[in-house]
Amino acid sequence: MENNNKNIFGFYSGPNANSPFRGLGGLLRNNIKNLVPYSSARDEFKGEASVYLDANENAFGSPLDTQYNRYPDPMQYKVKKRISEIKGVPPRNIFLGNGSDEAIDVIFRAFCNPGVDNVILVPPTYGMYEVSANINDIAIRRVSLTADFQLNLEGIAEAIDEHTKLIFICSPNNPTGNSINREDVETLLANFSGLVIVDEAYINFSRQKSFIQELTEYANLVVLQTLSKAWGLAGLRVGMAFASEEIIEVLNKVKPPYNINEASQQLALEALANVDQVNGWIRETLAQRDKLVLELKNLDFVLDIYPSDANFILVKTTAPKEIYNFLVQKGIIVRDRSKIDLCEGCLRITVGTPAENELLLKNLQNYK
Repeated sequence: MENNNKNIFGFYSGPNANSPFRGLGGLLRNNIKNLVPYSSARDEFKGEASVYLDANENAFGSPLDTQYNRYPDPMQYKVKKRISEIKGVPPRNIFLGNGSDEAIDVIFRAFCNPGVDNVILVPPTYGMYEVSANINDIAIRRVSLTADFQLNLEGIAEAIDEHTKLIFICSPNNPTGNSINREDVETLLANFSGLVIVDEAYINFSRQKSFIQELTEYANLVVLQTLSKAWGLAGLRVGMAFASEEIIEVLNKVKPPYNINEASQQLALEALANVDQVNGWIRETLAQRDKLVLELKNLDFVLDIYPSDANFILVKTTAPKEIYNFLVQKGIIVRDRSKIDLCEGCLRITVGTPAENELLLKNLQNYK
């Protein structure tokens, strides 16, 4: 540990100790640096034409009311342009994936060498980080959140070595619902020499501002968002990653050529035109969340309800498995998180419609 150029969050060989980020040259896998991406027909020709005979498509059309015989835009420009208008981020800083899960997987494949590199996870957190790490043969270093579900910065610093490429931070966090202290995330961004991925799947329900606004400040920042939650498009599988143009170029090089299908692109565009409706749903969800918390506090078997910045709440109970099974018998499904560290005794309950929430409460009031 006698490296004068090492800071507490990573290894840095350059002269400026205030800028530990290795740069993509130091993070990318060598085979990705040299990768020549697949060149699709839609990449080679851009523009409009009257006859397309370049992609071996079915020229007669589709056996559907909507024609899907042509390959979709591989870079989803129209969707990115609309997202750019909403988020205030240039299209060149946006990556679209088949859900955020694809973005997570592509990040692993681009930046982590199988069997060599490692990733830091801060459980309890979203389970796909671990699944993607295991699929890609990337070692996992777990640094549990504190008792109040915040980052253990000292533990993270101790876990980092020269093979640590990624740190995943979910904020608001799933399954706990709370936002991670912004200053702690900024500490990681300023001191860690790899990528910090901030997953903001639930940011629309939070009082915290998005880290998207910090993209120009931190070259090692990747922000994940999704159309699955507040936008109500979980069935379309459209996830977003926001990062520097250099990182986005890498993700686009690694992804499959047509990873977002034409139907999803068209429907996403339609949905993105309805910002006011979505904002109304967000306000109603937050009102229902507050009401649900007040009502659940009156139940004897509810021990605690943790503060939430998401569209769900984490509820600590005396008998989580029994309550879960009781609700299943009533046709109501919640999530049993009681076997997860720091979530012992807990059920995760999504905020539903007023009618759904009333039905949940009515049944819970009759439990035992």
